[in-house]
Amino acid sequence: MEYLNHKKSIPFEIQAFTSAEHLLNFARECPIEILLISDKAMCPEIQELEISQIIILSEGVHHPDLDQYPSVYKYQSSDAVIREVMSCYGEEKRVQEPVTAWKRSMDIIGIYSPLGRVLKTSFALTMGQLMARDKAVLYLNMEEYSGFEYWMERVFERNLSDLIYYIRQANTSVIHKLSGMVQTINNLDFIPPVLSPEDIRGVSYEEWSQLLDAIYLQSSYEVVILDLGDGVSELFRILERCSKIYMPVRKDRISQGKVQQFENLLRLWDQVQVLDKIKKVQLPYHGMIGDGSGYVEQLMWSELGDYTRELMRKDEK
Repeated sequence: MEYLNHKKSIPFEIQAFTSAEHLLNFARECPIEILLISDKAMCPEIQELEISQIIILSEGVHHPDLDQYPSVYKYQSSDAVIREVMSCYGEEKRVQEPVTAWKRSMDIIGIYSPLGRVLKTSFALTMGQLMARDKAVLYLNMEEYSGFEYWMERVFERNLSDLIYYIRQANTSVIHKLSGMVQTINNLDFIPPVLSPEDIRGVSYEEWSQLLDAIYLQSSYEVVILDLGDGVSELFRILERCSKIYMPVRKDRISQGKVQQFENLLRLWDQVQVLDKIKKVQLPYHGMIGDGSGYVEQLMWSELGDYTRELMRKDEK
């Protein structure tokens, strides 16, 4: 119960009930949007309640009378159950008006560099985990080749491509779809990245903007970290939406020339305001060796983690 209420990607207040009687009493006083209920706990009185979405928590086989409701399998991780529940809810809510979430604000932090091999993604994941200790943070990888499935040693059922598809369908339940595919590492939420570079190159600025607007208006996230690659359409406009931009750089002359070319282009296209948001960082290399999500979690305790922690401390002053 406590775990569910701390899940930042769930746009609801969670209540748990130990008996049908307690649930019925609650339903008389408060409207229920989603009810996740064991097949053994379902009864006619509950079926008669005015509940927007009933989902059966099934052990694999349940009574045919319950086939009218979507079901999720009980014996899997809590995160997997949550993703399936939110996915079912998103299907039902695709024609409904979005609900505006209350929040203080939402910062968009861009991580971008015109250079390669500068630990950009490692830095973004390190910063995200550090911020997620006391804030609701969502990480979005917008690179053409992220390699997530390889180095995390996992295959993801749904990814950022699916989210963009819902945007294109003018689906107002985008935030529920997002909640249904969110993964978590060390309190940091992320959407699995695209598998094909064409899925990044084909997304317009307007579609990215719609996604960011939906996250701002309908989620509880306080920070969104954008790990940006050069395949993003109208990159400068995306950078303009960021409240802060970190640019990993290197000292060698060729790298300096590439950065200078990027900065000159910003000036040429009258994007000086983007230049003002950029903070260049020279990241320390770390000697960690790890597999899967363990590698990501170890980043916080590496030389890179120490550097990022100190950088954040100075930026907060």
